[in-house]
Amino acid sequence: MADPYAILVSEIMLQQTQVDRVIPFYRRWLERFPGWTALAEAPPAEVIRQWSGLGYNRRALMLQGVARAVVRDGVPATEEGWRALKGIGPYTAAAVTLFSTGRRTVPVDTNIRRAGGRLLLGEPFPLPAGDDRLRPALQRLLAGAARPADLVQALFDLASLVCRKTPLCPGCPLRAACPAEPRFRSGGVAVPRRSVPRSNERRHAGKTHPDRIYRGRILRLAGEEEGIALRDLGPRIDPGFVPVRDNAWLKAMVDRLVDDGLLTNHRGRLSLPRTS
Repeated sequence: MADPYAILVSEIMLQQTQVDRVIPFYRRWLERFPGWTALAEAPPAEVIRQWSGLGYNRRALMLQGVARAVVRDGVPATEEGWRALKGIGPYTAAAVTLFSTGRRTVPVDTNIRRAGGRLLLGEPFPLPAGDDRLRPALQRLLAGAARPADLVQALFDLASLVCRKTPLCPGCPLRAACPAEPRFRSGGVAVPRRSVPRSNERRHAGKTHPDRIYRGRILRLAGEEEGIALRDLGPRIDPGFVPVRDNAWLKAMVDRLVDDGLLTNHRGRLSLPRTS
């Protein structure tokens, strides 16, 4: 079975980030922090630097918190044990358990929901509200599998390559067994514009990017220059920075980073945290 540490790192990195962007970060991360102890004992500033550029930087400190809990208490042996760790949700707990132990846990994300819902329930566009029906169906499927992790990985691959939002049914190896395929073939279903509501990201008036992009720039600068002055920060994260309009916005982002444990602000000098 696979290393639970490597599985967890990959699952957390893949949250809200595309695979092609994750791969180089994943490789560098495992070189720098090859296991639980290396991550648990690393300075938080180094953890944030290694994550910088991947986005949603709180994930880095969450991972370090999990590593410290594992070093202290041991690697969880069950899905419930993983879920008890701060920051680990149902999907991640099920995925780490499945791929690291081979136990027949059922990780349901967008891809598994789409491929599994079509194949097992005949739903052309399954929604999260139907997961209570999907999970038992997936559990029955896994019960007969000699290698359940391989079966789930095959469903992931099927969803990624063939069973897409607009499915490529003619090329699907399971089309003869799929109850949703005739509905697509007949043209009797329409592709919804978006099955999952788009997240409402904060975006300051007049800015090109959502706030998370500028927060990432703040962290990158703080990692490159120890004690960077808050008063000098605005134009360096945004060439269109206008103090009268943007000072309060900048201060709010800095305060949020401080509250999240990603930044320290000592008398207007910003740095990555030395300890946590």
